[in-house]
This record gives sequence, C-alpha cells and structure tokens, in this order.
Amino acid sequence: MKFVDEARIKVQAGNGGRGSTSFRREKFVPFGGPDGGDGGHGGSVYLSAAEGINTLADFRIERTFKGEHGEPGSSNGCTGRGGEDRYVTVPVGTVVRDSDTQETLGDLTRAGQELLVAHGGKGGWGNTRFKSSTNRTPRQFGPGLPGEKRTLELELKVIADVGLLGLPNAGKSTLIRAVSAARPKVADYPFTTLYPNLGVVYVGQHRSFVMADIPGLIEGAAEGAGLGIRFLKHLQRTKVLLHLVDIAPVDPQADPVKDARAIIAELKKFSPDLAAKPRWLVLNKRDLLPAEEAEARARDIARRLRHKGPKFLVSGVTGEGTKALCEAVMQHLESAAARALTPST
Repeated sequence: MKFVDEARIKVQAGNGGRGSTSFRREKFVPFGGPDGGDGGHGGSVYLSAAEGINTLADFRIERTFKGEHGEPGSSNGCTGRGGEDRYVTVPVGTVVRDSDTQETLGDLTRAGQELLVAHGGKGGWGNTRFKSSTNRTPRQFGPGLPGEKRTLELELKVIADVGLLGLPNAGKSTLIRAVSAARPKVADYPFTTLYPNLGVVYVGQHRSFVMADIPGLIEGAAEGAGLGIRFLKHLQRTKVLLHLVDIAPVDPQADPVKDARAIIAELKKFSPDLAAKPRWLVLNKRDLLPAEEAEARARDIARRLRHKGPKFLVSGVTGEGTKALCEAVMQHLESAAARALTPST
C-alpha cells in the first residue's frame, strides 16, 4: 500500500433527538399530566490508534465520518435511543489538528489510545421537563442540539528510537537491512528510498529498538531540493540520530565533510530541537577501502567535522562493525530509560 503521511478528513457528530410532547392517557385518569420523554444524545466521533497500520492512504478514499443521530423521545417518559459513537482507526503516531484553528487536538502515541474529536449533540427535553405549578399542560419541547462538525488534518510521524540521516546513497537502507528484518529497496542511484522504512533491531533477549530509515537529504532541501525536508518530521520522535557518511564516495571530487556539514545545516533549518538530539557519526562503506586507509580516512573526517560524540566505522554490506554499533545504541537507550524512571531530587 502507498505510504501517505498526511490526510484531511471531515467529522460530524450526530444530532440530538428532539423531545416528545405527550400526555398520560389512561382509563379513569381523564386529566393525566405530561409524560413526553427526552430525545437521545447524538453519537460522538473518536479517533482510535491501532497497531498494524502504517499509512493514512485509506483516508484518500473515505474522507467523511459521521456519528449516528439520536432518536426522538416518546410517551410514557421514554427517552429516545442514543446514537452510536463512530470510531475511526488511525496509525499509532498520528497527530490531529483542527484545520480551521490549527489547534493540536491530540497526539496518538500508543495502541488503543482514543481521542474525542466531535461531541454528539444533546437530546432535547420532553414536555415533562416544562411542567410547573402554573403550567400543568406544557406543550413545548426542546429540539435536539446539533453535533459538532470539524475538518481535521492528520499527520503521521512514525515512532522509532533511532533515526538514520545522510545523503542519498550513503548506505542508510543497506545498514537497516543488515541489522534488522526490514527490506527496503537498495540500488546504485540517488533517492532509491522514497518513503520511511522501519526495522526492529534485536540485540539480545528482550532487548530491541526500532530504527527508521528516511529518504536522503541534500543541500538546499529546506528550499525544496530533492525530496525536500518533508520526511524529517519522522525523526522528531527518535532519541538518537545516526548520521551516515560515505567514506568512499563514487565521485572523486566529492568532499564527505562538506556534505555532512550541509546535512547538519539543513537539520538546523528544519528544527533546532531535532538538531539538538544526540547525533552519532557512522562512517560507512569501510569494505571499499583497505583497513588502514579506511581508519585513517574516518579519523580525518571526524577531526574535520569536530565531532565529539560517539563514532563508528562500519560496513552495511558485510555487516562489519554493525554489532558494536547496535550494542552501543541499545545501552544508550537503556541508560536514558533508566534516567527517566529515576525520580529527580
């Protein structure tokens, strides 16, 4: 199914049922009082996050979702049946905004989480509600209130622990294939990856994390060059960014350091918060160079970039160095989780 990470839908809650105007009529009770029941409440519309869905493509077909209307009240003080609520299933990681006000209504980050997006209308009062000492035979009733109507903007941000960042053909898809069961397309031309891919990396028993591979960035992406920066939002939930640098580019005139700095600049233009995340340097394609030359080139690139964080020399094709990388990432995530659970003093 085609990957779609943005959609616009309309939601409309059900209207409340009108109240009933009715009077008690029984044998030997010639002047029975009012007994009209209230109308039923209209059904509301909820968004429900579910696992197993990774795209908003279905909303290109069905775009309007309505709750059921409440039924009118009836005699003998009977309240009308309430309308059934409508539940709309969305992927985990969906951000919901009101299209008119741009207010963020919610962020569905776990399976089973529900969000009320349109409240059903209240049922109208029956004439029983209007009786008083001076009005013994009220004939007025309350109409049901209309349900809420909204146009919503849905934005999917994939939930991953680790994000891969780099130029096209830096080896991001090859790396995620080497360390997980994900099988994104790999080829020797730029922009082979056209949409995000997720892979679960198993480090040991009950130890795993989710890695996200997004299409490559190039200089000027913030102005729309290449595939632009529309997929960078899928890295906003990550805890660690792995910046892949090709130490053996095909173009002999290419400068890996200059290209890496361009990626960092594009990252800062998109989101300072994203640029502030821990960023590890992963120097890829060590299998294309002799061992000593690969290590020397990796040290030179790290020195020129003035990179002070962790750095790894790996090969996505042969898998060399990937085990140490995954173990280090797992330990970092476990340490971060432990710190989050420790109460601050």
